[in-house]
Order: sequence, then C-alpha cells, then structure tokens
Amino acid sequence: MQYFIDVILPIPLEKLFTYSVSKPEAEFLKPGMRIGVPFGKSKIYTALVYSIHNVKPEVYEAKEIHRILDEHPIVTAQQIKHWQWIAEYYMCTLGEVFRSAVPSAFLLESETLILRNESVEVNESDLEDDEFLVYEALQHQSALKVQEVSSIIDKKNILPTLNRLLEKKVILLKEEMYDQYKPKLLRYVKLGADYLSEQKLESLLESLSRAPKQSQVVLSLFQLQAVKKKPIKVSDLEEISGTSKSVIKALVDKEILQEYFIRTDRVNYEGEEENFSLKKLNEYQIEALNVIKENFKAKKVTLLHGVTSSGKTEVYVKLIEECIQSGKQALYLLPEIALTTQLISRLQDYFGEKVSVYHSKYNIQERVEVWNNVLAKKPKAQIVIGARSALFLPYSELGLIIVDEEHESSFKQFDPAPRYHARDAGIVLAGLHQSHILLGSATPSIESYFNAKTGKYGYAEIKRRFGNVLMPEIELVDLKEQARKRRMKGHFSERLLEEISNTLDAGEQVILFQNRRGYAPIVECTTCGHSPQCPNCDVSLTYHQYKKQLRCHYCSYHMALQESCQACGSPSLDTKGFGTEQVEKELETLFPQAKTWRMDLDTTRGKHGYEKIITAFEQQEMDILVGTQMLTKGLDFRNVSLVGIMNADSLLNFPDYRAHERCYQLLTQVSGRAGRTKKQGRVLIQTYNPFHQILKQVSTNDYVGMFTEQLYEREQYKYPPQNRIIRITFKHKEYNRLNEATEWFAQALRNALRGNILGPEYPPVARIRNQYLKNILVKIPPKQSAKKTKVIIKRIEKSFNAVSQFRSVRVIYNVDHI
Repeated sequence: MQYFIDVILPIPLEKLFTYSVSKPEAEFLKPGMRIGVPFGKSKIYTALVYSIHNVKPEVYEAKEIHRILDEHPIVTAQQIKHWQWIAEYYMCTLGEVFRSAVPSAFLLESETLILRNESVEVNESDLEDDEFLVYEALQHQSALKVQEVSSIIDKKNILPTLNRLLEKKVILLKEEMYDQYKPKLLRYVKLGADYLSEQKLESLLESLSRAPKQSQVVLSLFQLQAVKKKPIKVSDLEEISGTSKSVIKALVDKEILQEYFIRTDRVNYEGEEENFSLKKLNEYQIEALNVIKENFKAKKVTLLHGVTSSGKTEVYVKLIEECIQSGKQALYLLPEIALTTQLISRLQDYFGEKVSVYHSKYNIQERVEVWNNVLAKKPKAQIVIGARSALFLPYSELGLIIVDEEHESSFKQFDPAPRYHARDAGIVLAGLHQSHILLGSATPSIESYFNAKTGKYGYAEIKRRFGNVLMPEIELVDLKEQARKRRMKGHFSERLLEEISNTLDAGEQVILFQNRRGYAPIVECTTCGHSPQCPNCDVSLTYHQYKKQLRCHYCSYHMALQESCQACGSPSLDTKGFGTEQVEKELETLFPQAKTWRMDLDTTRGKHGYEKIITAFEQQEMDILVGTQMLTKGLDFRNVSLVGIMNADSLLNFPDYRAHERCYQLLTQVSGRAGRTKKQGRVLIQTYNPFHQILKQVSTNDYVGMFTEQLYEREQYKYPPQNRIIRITFKHKEYNRLNEATEWFAQALRNALRGNILGPEYPPVARIRNQYLKNILVKIPPKQSAKKTKVIIKRIEKSFNAVSQFRSVRVIYNVDHI
C-alpha cells in the first residue's frame, strides 16, 4: 500500500500539495509537523503536514519528501482550523497564513551550494576570466554559497556565469537546508572530578602557588560555590577573580576545571521572587467586573467601555489572575509595541515570570523560544502579551483573550496577506477554544458599540476615573482668530505657550501631539513654486532636518536637501506644513531651559527605542514630549497635567468614511494622558474650525452623540457596521493596462452583483514604488450573503486571469477594509 501526505506550502497557491512517503514515515508523521519538500525544479521548501492518506494524486506524480524536520508537531489542530477560517474570510491562501503565522526561523528554505565536479578534467584555457575565478576558489574550498560567488566575481547577477560553468561541466549544484534557530548555550565551570577530595585539593593549591592567577580562580570558585547554590557561569568567575578567559582556559586544559553548557532562553525575567499583591478595586470596577463575569457565563463576547484612566487594566489583571488559577493560558493583545513596554513591567510586578512577550521587535530566536514555551505549556508562558501576531501562537488551553484599545486600526494588517483584523480573528479563536474574550476601550469602535447595543455582545461600563479624578478640562483655541490678532509664535498660539510655561513652572510635564513625523512635508521654491517629488511615488518628499535630507515615507527614497531650486535655480526655498521635528525645534528656542524629546518612528527604531523614551519620561528626566499617534495609546504618565494638540484639522479633513470617528478617538485618547492622578488635567486643541461638531463632542466627552450621528450617516451611505465592505486594489506599472483591467473587473462585478460597486477610482496616492494603484469598493448589504459574494468575486478573478493582457495585474483583497 502506498502512503501519501497533503502539505501546506508557505507560498500563495490555493491548493494543498501531495507527496509520497514510506510506511515508517507515514506512521511517524502527524499533522502539524514540518518537513522539507522539493517544489519546482530544484527548490526545497519547509511544508507543514496537513493530513496522511492513501489516495494517489491524479494530475501529477507525487514526489518524495526531502527530510523530516520535527519530532513532534509544532502547530496544533486548532491553529490549522483558525488559519483556514482566516484564509477563507480574508480571501487569501492557507500558505500565506502559514508564512505569516509562524516565526520565519521555522521556514527553512534551501540555499544553493556550488561544488567542484571532481569527475571531469578541466582545461583552464577554455575558461573565461570570471569562470576561472570561481574555479580557482573551488580549488581551495569544497563548496561556495551564491553570495560568496557574487563577491568573488564582483557582479550582482551571477546566473550567466554559473550557467556557462554548468554547460562546461566544471561545477555541480546542490540544495542544502540550514536551520536558522540556534539554542543559546551558556558556559559554566565546576571543579574537576579528580580534585573533589580534601587531600587532592591541598596538593592542588600547593602546586598552583607559583601561578597566583590560577590559584586566585580556584579560590574564587570556592567563594562563589559557598554563596550560590546554582551552577557557576564562566563570566561570573572571570569577574569575581579579576582574571581573563585565557587563565580559566588554561585550568580547563589542565583538567583542574571542567566546563559544561546549559541551554537557556534568551528572554528571562530578572525581577524579585516576591510579587506584588493585586490592587484593590473600587466600587465602579467591581460592578463592571461582575457584569463581565455574568456575560462570560452566557458565553458572550464582552465590551468594557471605561473612560480614560478609569483603571481598566486592574480589571483585566483580576480576570487574568482567575484564568491562571484555573490552570489556563491568557492572551493580552495590544495595538502598539510602545504600549507593551509599559504594561510588561506592570504585569510582571503582579505575575513575575509567568509573563511572555511576543512581537516583531523581538528577534527571530526570541520568538521561537516563546513559541516553544507556549507549545510546551511552560509556566513562564501562562500569560502572553503582544501585538497582533501573538494571536498565532500554539495555545492548547486558552482561557481568556483581552483585546485592549480594541478600536485601534493597528490591529488590522495591511501588507502582506493575510489582511486580518486581530480583534475579529481573536473572537473566532476564542470560539475555537471555548474561552472568554473581553474587548476594552475608552472610545469603542462603532462596530463593537453597535454590536453591544443590539445585544450581540455583552456590555460593561466604568464612567468614572480611578480615585474620582476629574476628566480633563478641554479648551478649543481658534487659530484663525489668533493669526488675525498676530498672536502666533511659529505654530504655537499665545494661549498654548502661556499654559506650557505655567505647567513647567509648577514642575509638571507636557505632551504635545502632532500626527506627522519629519520637519515639513513640503519644501517649495518661493520663485517658481516647484517642490521636489519622489521619482517612484506620487508624493512630495518630506524634509527631515536632523539628517538634512528629503525622504519619501512610502518607498524610503531619499536625497540631500538642495541648496537651490532644481527647476529654476533660485536659492529661496521655503517649507510648508510642519511635523514633530519642527515642533521640537521651535520648543527649544521658546523654552531653552526645558528638556524636550520627541517620540515617532524615527526615534523608536531599535528594539528598546520605545522603552528608553517612556522610562525617561516616567522618571521625569524630560519636561516636554512631542509625538505622533504612538502617544495616544493607553500610556500612563503620572506627572502630565497638560496636553496640547498642535492641529486638529489635519485629522478631520481626510478622505475616508472613518475620519470623524478616528479623529474623535485620537483626540479623546490623547486628552486622556492629562491629569491621571490628583489634579484635573488641561487639554488645548488648536484648530481653524472650533465650531466643528466632532471637536465639540470631544470637548464635552459625548461619545453617544458621536456614535448616533456617525451611525446615521453610515446607514445612509451603506457603510459598516450594517453593511460589509471589501476593497479590491489593483497594481500594475503600466497606467493604461491598469485602467483597462479595472474597468473590465468592475463591469463584471456590476453584472454579477448589480449595485453597490464603487469605482474603479485612484487613491489619494495613486503610484507607489513605480506601481499604479486603483481601487474598487464592494458594499455588501445586510441581507446579502458575504460568503456567496466572495465566491462570485473569486470566480470573476479566475476569468480575469484567463485574459492574457490582465494576467500581470496584481489583485489584492482587503475584507472589512478600515
């Protein structure tokens, strides 16, 4: 009897592929194990076993597998079910979800090795110069990697050279798989077995009397062993004895010391053994907690709507504690890595080493370790805190999922596929594990609040801030009026400057919010009006003063700031608009004695970038923090009493149906950073339109009013929450072909689905990285089946790809586009 396996390959192809295996292999393999399989002409990929069966494929001859990579499954059956739901709902392939879900260290791809062909006599005079260089290198080395060949012949494209060498039979090619993950091993030492008796020890110390450094090492080892009952690290011994590695190595060579290695995790909790006891909840938190538990009993997704600084985290901590005591795992999802840094220390105070962290700023090796710890149900991975990718870890006993700041758009993945929303995917994951799920926010998304109002979700509310601190006082500053009266200094109104200096005099801190990084978005010639544009995208270049550069924020193209206009040669250049850098510069001249810092993508690039800034601000090492939307997300600073919003209009005037909802959420969240402990905070919002409805609702904290208005508008224009939307984006480098392709697709959609098709239309930035973009928006009314609509769209895509001139146009689906 023949045995076959179906596998998931990490490539964007719809089908599963079948490979043949022997009987012992079939008995050993289980779904969720990784294997290396040949695919295409010579490539070897890491595939995941999906099922084992005896059905021979009809269309192609099943190849044999290359090798088995795991002894146990690294992916659970529940994970594969979850992946299938994501692939089906978000209109992508299982392979794309597989690639996105597992740490890249698990996806070994083969590397081509170039070997010398020993069986052929080579006439060196027949070889060209570059061929001879490769041949000569192979005389000294048994195998070369592709990059090594590239540096030897100093060419990027080495394929022609390798092809000529293959034709002349000088070289052979071999595919080899390398494991990217290496466990971290720490070096430890102990006294050699021969010297454990006292007599031997005495004679050893006498024999070392002429080598004072070596005898110092042995004595230091005794000291350490007396103090620590744990194994002794080489680095510790080196430090205590004040000697070098070579002295310890000499003792190891003499077999006086014995060295050994212990495998250890890269991320370890190094806090106190004793953990803090949980804070006592106030009456409003207890009331909300009881409502949440009632809803959990009814197996409902629950929304916790608590104003900023109402102590939602303490409620989460209480629920996490109960979840852990019942022996289950808890997942805490956050939208932004910046938030995790502050929250990790809070959770570690309560739960110590039970907390694991998982997000993209961690390196590959660290992510693999967290994955393995969760899979093995280790105590140190009982609570997982992370950004949206933490959803994909191999949980086996998940008891609770918390989605904090659930309204955040960062929970939605934009590129590459799968373009999933972590909140919605989390709700499905909770369903698969029969676990509880809580969504928390001070400004819930309109969808979640609508679901709570219609009874689909449970709903709990905390209306008061913790410690009965008053909500911040919000004041709108009319920039039109200030400019008319000549009361502006740079981008600061007189009112804002007055408040900043009062706050600094009182020894308190200030946060300023401007949702654009860089110095200025446009550099313009005052003579001819020319401004430098990106050659690859349809946007102007942003000026970054600290690097004296003009940069494109879409493709990272950059050039030095020009001394004169590129069009007319005039030296008079001026900047239009302003970003965080310019605000920081102006503050340095207006308040030279204050310490100012900024927090945006440019200053938080490293792994600990966020942590350094947040910790320094918490410890009051700086007075003013200028930042982009990173600042708005649930951070807790005790000493901030003033928040200034530099320009609210840039958030309102945005061509997007969610612009007003987003503006309300951002402004309320950033206002919530002010006055979180004793004194009432102040918020100043600078705007050219202080009578705008949304700004009035922010200043009176009227969430329900905003919700009612937005819901009415969305019903009128057929947008979510009642209607579903799918945005289809088309990409191609030829302008005319893209136009033809999108018109064809839109017409086919209109024929199949009748109305509710918008477009094709160019987005505001219509070309990125030399690819033109065009969008079609499909609106699905409540009575129409979303599943059937997706099937129809996929069917149209098949016909679309059958048209030869459209085949090169890339089609991207974004379900529930936000």
